[in-house]
Amino acid sequence: GRTAVPPARKIAIDRHHHAAPFLAVTFGIALFSLMDGLMKGASLAVGAYSAMLFRSLFGTALMFPLWKWRGGAWPDVSSMKLHALRGAVSGAMATSFFWGLVYLPMAEGIALSFIAPLIALFLAAVLLGEQIGRGAVIASVLGLAGVVVIAAARIGDESTADPMAAWGIAAILVSAVLYAFNLILQRKQALIAGPVEVALFQTVWVGIFLGLASPWLAVWPDPEAFALIFGGAVLAMISLMVISWGYGRAETQALLPIEYTAFIWAALFGWLMFDEEVTLATVAGAVLIVAGCLIAARRPTEQTAL
Repeated sequence: GRTAVPPARKIAIDRHHHAAPFLAVTFGIALFSLMDGLMKGASLAVGAYSAMLFRSLFGTALMFPLWKWRGGAWPDVSSMKLHALRGAVSGAMATSFFWGLVYLPMAEGIALSFIAPLIALFLAAVLLGEQIGRGAVIASVLGLAGVVVIAAARIGDESTADPMAAWGIAAILVSAVLYAFNLILQRKQALIAGPVEVALFQTVWVGIFLGLASPWLAVWPDPEAFALIFGGAVLAMISLMVISWGYGRAETQALLPIEYTAFIWAALFGWLMFDEEVTLATVAGAVLIVAGCLIAARRPTEQTAL
């Protein structure tokens, strides 16, 4: 028979297994933040739409051979519908985020996007009929206060204010709404499909939906922009697979707090790549938003139904 695992060894194995999804999602978030930096550079060069369109094409070319090598099983109709829905949401979400990031420092853009989990609470109330409790209201007030602190500092600072900053903030808040919906879809998708399938078909559908407007909006990138977009595509595909693997092995409510490590990575990469400084207002706003999200996360109800 099998050799018995000593109790101490078994505990160590269980702890390692328990930590693996959290480490995977943390690593995926770091790669996504680096990808944000590359895509910001590409968006400055050719616009957010073209950067996302070509990233999806590169992503499809990268993932298709891997998908075929892993068996290439075609998704059933219900799975394909979910892939298409998340592709549409993800394409609009990412394009609006990168458009806004052109006019804002990376740390501010990421901090504003943290409002998404709070928005997800209200989406759950609308879509699933969940009750919005007192804690959710307090959390939302804190989150809104954080957004106001960041926005007021950015728009009110005449020395750094960009006339387009308000539109950039609005675009990132729109992206946050879409990201909240994306969080709901992410867990469902991870439970019915493997990481390679998720990464391939999400990027395929993003390319299909964005490609509809390509005759009018597409701008051909120069070699430097192509390199940034290709790098972004590689990082995005790896991140999608790693995060999907993690979400398939742990509950959404347990993994959501890891999203906030993105602020640290965004501040680092924004400083290294664009010489961006992190202001006190940005940190204060991020703290308020994260505090609100953590209060909301303390709800005892199970979230896996999302």
